[in-house]
Amino acid sequence: MEKRDRKNFSLVILAIVGCGALGTVAANNMARTGIGKIYIIDRDFVELNNLQRQMLFDENDIGTPKAVAATEKLKLINSDIEVYPIIKDVNHTNVEDLLKDMDMVIDGTDNIQTRMLINDVCVKHEIPWIYTGAIGTSGMTMNIIPGNACIRCLYLGIPKAGSLPTCDTMGVLNTATVIMGSIETTEAIKILLGYYNKIESTNSNLIVYDIWKQSFDNIIVKKNKKCECCVNNNFEFLESNEQEIITSLCGKNAIQITPADPKEIKLKDIGKKLEKLGTVKCSDFIMLFKNYETEILLFRNGRAIIKGTNNEMVARTIYARYIGT
Repeated sequence: MEKRDRKNFSLVILAIVGCGALGTVAANNMARTGIGKIYIIDRDFVELNNLQRQMLFDENDIGTPKAVAATEKLKLINSDIEVYPIIKDVNHTNVEDLLKDMDMVIDGTDNIQTRMLINDVCVKHEIPWIYTGAIGTSGMTMNIIPGNACIRCLYLGIPKAGSLPTCDTMGVLNTATVIMGSIETTEAIKILLGYYNKIESTNSNLIVYDIWKQSFDNIIVKKNKKCECCVNNNFEFLESNEQEIITSLCGKNAIQITPADPKEIKLKDIGKKLEKLGTVKCSDFIMLFKNYETEILLFRNGRAIIKGTNNEMVARTIYARYIGT
């Protein structure tokens, strides 16, 4: 990894993965610190129900990819920095190319699978990253610093489905995401000033904070001497042999389908074919198709969000019927 003086924030290259409630807070804070290059990576678009907690967006952004909307806002906040939107679903086929050259990665995601992928890449390439989550009135954050404990030392594997609370079951208080996002970015600043300049200003403890109860816990996370990732260098999530990627989206009653071999497609051409079957709205980034049966959001690389179902088989059938195999 190229050695640069990270005390000069204008030279730092930062990736924020996920631009929802946590990601927008992190993006806002880091842009105002003068970070030189910020990559905003997000697969989704702005919806009305996002505005309760996603602080960079307003009603004019509805229907716009979050990465694009956030980029435009950050450019208005600080015109001296470079901001790049990346409208992609982070998965095992692209995560290494997206993150391997970053100085730091900030977590704004909503699922443990993506965090495991981030962890694999960052451990492999010795990149510090910050794990953060928020649900209900509480949140947690942990610095993953090269040489220290990684997220696999905290979670031995992906927890079983249904074992963790989600935004479907608990929701999230907007002040919780603002506070956790602010703690996360404070830790990012400390790491940039400390880790890269050989100053012990931070640690890899797990911080757990409940804003409603005003309870704050600082939990020591020890490096697991048998950790498959940071000790044995077994990057099993990164080296997955999975092909087509199907994801149930938190809080949306929707399934996302990412083709095994994503390729650029002509949205307007597909939209014309579907016009006789329902309502079509098309932009340079997204095509929205809606009829009596379903609602589909289709992106330029063939990735689609099938709304109205949490059944993978149903979503596959709808994708094949309207988009093709």
